[in-house]
Amino acid sequence: MKKVLIITYYWPPAGGPGVQRWLKFVKYLRNFDVEPVVFVPENPHYPMQDDSLKNEIPKGITVLKIPIKEPYFLANIFSKKKTKAISSGIINTRKPSILEKLFLWIRGNVFIPDARILWVKPSVAYLSKYLISENIDTIITSGPPHSLHIIGLKLQEKLPIKWIADFRDPWTSIGYHRKLRLTNYAKKKHERLEAKVLQAADVILVTSPTTKKQFEILTDKPIEVITNGFDFKIETEKSLDAKFTISHIGSLLSERNPEFLWRILFQLIQENTDFSEDFELQLAGVISEEVLASLHLFGMDKNVRNLGYISHQEALLLLHKSQVLLLIEIDSIETRSIIPGKLFEYMAANRPILAIGPRESDIEKIINATKTGCFFDYNKEEELKETILFWYNTYKNKKLFLNPVGVETYSRKNLTEKLSLLLKKKV
Repeated sequence: MKKVLIITYYWPPAGGPGVQRWLKFVKYLRNFDVEPVVFVPENPHYPMQDDSLKNEIPKGITVLKIPIKEPYFLANIFSKKKTKAISSGIINTRKPSILEKLFLWIRGNVFIPDARILWVKPSVAYLSKYLISENIDTIITSGPPHSLHIIGLKLQEKLPIKWIADFRDPWTSIGYHRKLRLTNYAKKKHERLEAKVLQAADVILVTSPTTKKQFEILTDKPIEVITNGFDFKIETEKSLDAKFTISHIGSLLSERNPEFLWRILFQLIQENTDFSEDFELQLAGVISEEVLASLHLFGMDKNVRNLGYISHQEALLLLHKSQVLLLIEIDSIETRSIIPGKLFEYMAANRPILAIGPRESDIEKIINATKTGCFFDYNKEEELKETILFWYNTYKNKKLFLNPVGVETYSRKNLTEKLSLLLKKKV
């Protein structure tokens, strides 16, 4: 059985989407004659935690841990709430406080590529010895945080290993990179590090076709697309909510605030008494104050159920019971390549997906190909309203169902088989 070292920051009890990808790969790799060894921080800063995910770690898996020094404790001295929000991805871009501006400047210009850079040196020293003693010749680094790719880079310089760099998200082309108030020096250093990793790794692994196209400009190394996926049996018969629930699961950041959707829903509430009684918008996850303020402004309070952060198991139950599943992506060129992990769990839940995002996005292509819902860009207000009303009328007639195609392609087990072939392939 081939042994592979996986270097990742997010691991149970971490909550949120970052932990899912490699937890699920590790869960199934043994089925394909690959023995994973996982390397994670001993004392990480996880803004969200989900202890239930510990139950998914396979028995007998070796998990290596060494301490990490992170700078978030400095910001906690001033504001624990602000630190948690920023580290969760919620950045106030309209009216940032002086503290937020200072924290973001330090984050972008002092800690390059990110706040886990202090973990690189001790990790390289520890893993160099471990890889030799255990005769492991293949490693995987998963970012963000992209400091973990620097660990891979340093290990490759010291040892004859095969290195796969897995990018769950892009590096310098991701939307929030512009918000870090980078100096010209810092911006160029990020770009140099990104280029160095892309040129040095033996294989680049990405989660979307658009990211692959972006990276092909920067490197001639092989690039493979393995998306995220779902990890449960698709059910066609289930007990659905009595109300016309439209559910969003996951964080809603300040810029992920589709006010035109809230306006449409408010119009339908005003125009249709039955809709007003039947409709409920369910929000499960970290919600920015700006989004909550917008919903209040549009008079949605009595139709909104804000559940806050819930465990992954609770989220799966919620999406299986919902009438419609809402997916929202920021309207920008940078987010065309972003495929939220929850999309695949939405697809497998077999409920209509109402997706809003930028034109020509990878989300749109997947939803259209699998017939799992409808995608709208931010200029399709009239069409969006017509679709919601059509789905509502179909729900009233108890006929709101889907006939998807090809969803099984995105099961975690099938995706892990694809990964195993890549791991066994010689450089």
